[in-house]
Amino acid sequence: VQLQASGGGLVQPGGSLRLACAASTSIFSIYAVGWYRQAPGKQRELVAALTRGGSTNYVDSVKGRFTMSRDNVKNSVYLQMNSLKSEDTAVYYCNVPIGDKVRYNWGQGTLVTVSS
Repeated sequence: VQLQASGGGLVQPGGSLRLACAASTSIFSIYAVGWYRQAPGKQRELVAALTRGGSTNYVDSVKGRFTMSRDNVKNSVYLQMNSLKSEDTAVYYCNVPIGDKVRYNWGQGTLVTVSS
């Protein structure tokens, strides 16, 4: 399975971006899926997760600002990011969480830079 994130870019603080992650096969209807990010010099962290049943969970730092969704027909998940802050600057990836590990190899992430 290949995972490819897209939609990143340079945005000013307070701005918005919508990230997409496409899978090479229909896995998002089978598994829970997460959006991860890795900021410069920091470990990768899980910031949002979407269960098979459609429930979402977010890390406290993005609650109320990020919204995760899924399109099973397109084998894609999305991350709507609003009110972006400089600390949201990171490379963003999607994957299928298994505890504190992931099911698949990390695919291509997408860089989000929040800066004025």
